[in-house]
Amino acid sequence: MLKKTGDIVTIGFALFAMFFGAGNLLLPPFIGLQVGNHVWLTILAFGLTGILLPFFGILSIVNSGDTFNDLGNRINKGIAPVLGTIIMLCIGPLIAIPRTAATTFEVGVLPSFPNSSPIWTSIIFFAVTWLLTIKPSKVVDIIGNILTPLLLVLLLGLIGIGVFAPISEYNTQSLDASQSFTLGFTEGYQTLDVLASVIFAGIIITAAKTKGYSSVRAKNQVVIASGLLSAICLFLIYGGLIQLGATSGISDLTVKRSELLIHISKALMGHYGMIAIALSIALACLTTAIALTSAVGTFFSQLTQNRLSYKALVTGCCIVSCLLSITGVDNIISFAYPVLIFVYPIVITLVLYTVFFGTFIKHKLPYIGALIASTIIASFNLLKFLGLLNEHTLRILNEIPFFAYELGWVVPSALFFLIFLVIDKTIEKRDS
Repeated sequence: MLKKTGDIVTIGFALFAMFFGAGNLLLPPFIGLQVGNHVWLTILAFGLTGILLPFFGILSIVNSGDTFNDLGNRINKGIAPVLGTIIMLCIGPLIAIPRTAATTFEVGVLPSFPNSSPIWTSIIFFAVTWLLTIKPSKVVDIIGNILTPLLLVLLLGLIGIGVFAPISEYNTQSLDASQSFTLGFTEGYQTLDVLASVIFAGIIITAAKTKGYSSVRAKNQVVIASGLLSAICLFLIYGGLIQLGATSGISDLTVKRSELLIHISKALMGHYGMIAIALSIALACLTTAIALTSAVGTFFSQLTQNRLSYKALVTGCCIVSCLLSITGVDNIISFAYPVLIFVYPIVITLVLYTVFFGTFIKHKLPYIGALIASTIIASFNLLKFLGLLNEHTLRILNEIPFFAYELGWVVPSALFFLIFLVIDKTIEKRDS
């Protein structure tokens, strides 16, 4: 029992650190800055897309098998490689991994060394990432046993001071309750954690097997318990960071996310706050970069049946990420948003419908219907963001329930799921 508890803590801490990277540290304070006293409502909204849905992502893999391929194959064999590739590029070298190094530079290095160059920071960052990722069997233990406990102590210390001795009162020029909820929900997309969850699940399932949990029951118990521990840690940290942003005393909404975090740490802990936040940033970003780089190498080596080796893919991922990281955090986040508003509804639909209906609706057609609906709505969301829809089309789309809140996929996906379920039953009866 003691060994099992220890393994759950190690894997759960590792999973928390995999999820908690650059965006997860920068986004919550900036959200808090905008929502004023609607903190708890915003924490709930952010928690839905930033905590609950990633946990469901893990459950969807556990219920399907061991990897994302098992989840995709439950619906269509062509889904796993296509959607998996899109996910890996988003959480890998195009968005999430470069963002970790960019954040390390802007928050962890630049305040103390204002004349430093992001180039050298990125080179050193990805050299360390490469060294700690090149042997995938060691990734979970390195993160869970060594790096995460220190990260949690630093962040909880900063949050504790800010909660009990806030810098200022809530900002009165804030969004209303409805706008705060929408902001929290949609900003949760920027964590990339739902996308990452369906990939990270495979890593922690492998870790559980390596530690001797070979039976399906034992493996699932350890993985689910680890996921719950990770979710609790994320809730505490996210909630605290949103509260710090809401009471930061900053009223300028054009402030950079990195500058806001630096202001908060300085105001709360002075010079020691800068050291704490620099270490927190370095640890959070490094642990996430290690996990994501390992996931990219594993996924594409399996996809190519080892024609591309794990080591070569990890090396290539580090090089590309290093080059893109120099563009800066805000540019990476701006580039990521249109991609995410298209991909997220599709992945969320796949995850939710598998978790809630996968045990008793085995046929593939209803799930395909739900994914078709989500893809259509996601496409319209992307066109809306790019300003390519006329007013007449927008008026029609706004008649779809929750479309204005970036949740327009919810009702159509459910409707298509039911329609395709009826079609599937009709075909089944006719053939019998």
